[in-house]
Amino acid sequence: MMFANRNQAADRLAVALQAYKGKHPLILAIPRGAVPMGQRLAEALGGELDVVLVRKLRAPYNPEFALGSIDESGWSYIADYAESAGGTPTYLAQEKAAQLDTIKKRRAQYTPLRPPIDPAGRIVIVVDDGLATGATMISALHALRAKQPAKLICAVPVAPPETVQKIRPYADEVVCLDTPMYFQAVGQFYADFPQVDDAEVIDILRQAGQPKS
Repeated sequence: MMFANRNQAADRLAVALQAYKGKHPLILAIPRGAVPMGQRLAEALGGELDVVLVRKLRAPYNPEFALGSIDESGWSYIADYAESAGGTPTYLAQEKAAQLDTIKKRRAQYTPLRPPIDPAGRIVIVVDDGLATGATMISALHALRAKQPAKLICAVPVAPPETVQKIRPYADEVVCLDTPMYFQAVGQFYADFPQVDDAEVIDILRQAGQPKS
């Protein structure tokens, strides 16, 4: 399945998530690429938008490859292959500190005037524009589970089948529109897949925080 862009992917996810329309779900997007999708989902489902801040722990010689991930509380998920890919304990400690610092800076940037929206007792839908290893999604779901949502849903347009199976234990429901066997990168499933910058994220979250007229 190919998506024209993130907007189309979000619209297709909204159809798959129609059961939650009108139940005021909390849509939590993983920055940065999923934030425009989260905005569109929140509008389609009558929900509320915020971000869940997690960061990939990068492999030392390939920053696009995840050895694991870390959430805002400092909890980390480490993949079983991390050590063989260069993730020594010393390297991972340094990488965790660096990514946690980035998370703190992003929280100050993205929602400077308010704390994160409390997911307790809410239907929570965590959205990303696609999953490769699933590492960041696992950290996001783990962080949110500790805050006792009423229901925790992972929603993504595309992911490899083995990644979907890996994340199922962390969510009450996984909605994934396509699980191709041949998977190199998320971007291969989008005709248009531009970078989303911090300024766009900040603008979307500012709009989301304004009272509806």
